[in-house]
Amino acid sequence: MKTKLYAGVASIALASGAAFADGHQPFAIGDGDFNWDSYNVFADQYDLSGQTVEVTGPWTGLDAENVEKVLSYFASATGAQVKYSGSDSFEQDIVISARAGSAPNVAVFPQPGLAADLASQGLLTPLPDGSADWMRDNYAAGQSWVDLGTYPDKDGNDQYYGLFYKVDVKSLVWYSPEAFDEAGYDIPETMEDLKALTDQIVEEGGTPWCIGLGSGAATGWPATDWVEDMMLRTASPEDYDAWVANEMKFDDPKVIAAMEEFGYFARNDAYVDGGASAVANTDFRDSPAGLFSIPPKCYMHRQASFIPTFFPEDSEADFFYFPAYEGKDFGKPVLGAGTLWAITNASEASNALIDYLKTPIAHETWMALSGFLTPHKGVDTSLYANETNKALGDVLLNATTFRFDASDLMPGEIGAGAFWTGMVDYTTGKDAAEVAKGIQDRWDAIQ
Repeated sequence: MKTKLYAGVASIALASGAAFADGHQPFAIGDGDFNWDSYNVFADQYDLSGQTVEVTGPWTGLDAENVEKVLSYFASATGAQVKYSGSDSFEQDIVISARAGSAPNVAVFPQPGLAADLASQGLLTPLPDGSADWMRDNYAAGQSWVDLGTYPDKDGNDQYYGLFYKVDVKSLVWYSPEAFDEAGYDIPETMEDLKALTDQIVEEGGTPWCIGLGSGAATGWPATDWVEDMMLRTASPEDYDAWVANEMKFDDPKVIAAMEEFGYFARNDAYVDGGASAVANTDFRDSPAGLFSIPPKCYMHRQASFIPTFFPEDSEADFFYFPAYEGKDFGKPVLGAGTLWAITNASEASNALIDYLKTPIAHETWMALSGFLTPHKGVDTSLYANETNKALGDVLLNATTFRFDASDLMPGEIGAGAFWTGMVDYTTGKDAAEVAKGIQDRWDAIQ
């Protein structure tokens, strides 16, 4: 989702071996199937007694509680004190503190673009030597993650600044297993299969898709996710990157083609619940409800991993990977988002924390709680808190390319403005080339 809201502000201090409300860490050190060997090896390398590492990020509420628990194991392993503070105004706060010279040791960025801005001002410290090589070797689609964390420094030299830890997946199609079973539909393995299934559902009297773009002032953003996914399936990762950087213009034929791939589904009255005219006016939170009607009003809904929050109570749903074209050689790309951990005030303890985030145990302890996905190839995926998260994690592990949500990387006037409104215009009938030119004209105007 394009706009993330965080309620309240949390500030958590963790002493070595910190206790929690129930009197202990969530998983006793040494118990269960966790990779405690990675914990012990790390603990043998560091004695940080008397040192403090300050971490700030966007998480409050349950996520803040979970990161507190994860960081408590780092504190236990090293003897360091860890202080985490979370804020709903993180993006503004970190800029102010970094420029004032009072930044915490480590900052958790939801948007790589902000980290890149601070790196260009000399306000981030490159990660310890070997971090980029470690990422290439240990994360699925490792080079993608290296690229997402690499930015020019204040002298224009590329440096590796950010380790991604806690990832979200967007390349998903949700469906009702009961409805699929009753209709005899198989899960499509390719985009060609998905289009064939779409036609089959229509031929048998059903409606294949539920799509809604409504989101108040942010109306249109679900369509941008569709276009981004289609860019990754019809053009190369390098084309995607060039588009994000405005090196490939919005009215380039490849971008227009990706928009029209979205239109293939969204602008066909027979394909969409309520007809094409309903797409722009249906709230994205309400749009998947048709999956669970009897009989179904639709059979499929493309949306990110958060969407079950808006499913009807007690509904049963599953998902499959939004497939790539068999006839195009772009592998299995995954669109998503995530948080990037970067050093904003270097110290021995901050470097050690980054090293800790590379260990399987740092991932597995949050995997076993909630709201956490990882592309780390060294974790035990059976430790995910539920089967849904395990399957989502498998999508990440099977990815050949990962790319961050493009609109979140573009200037706000484009990614959270002209792109959103342009997709509404396109969905309601405007020509794709005309819409794309209008977005590019707006981008040119802010250069």
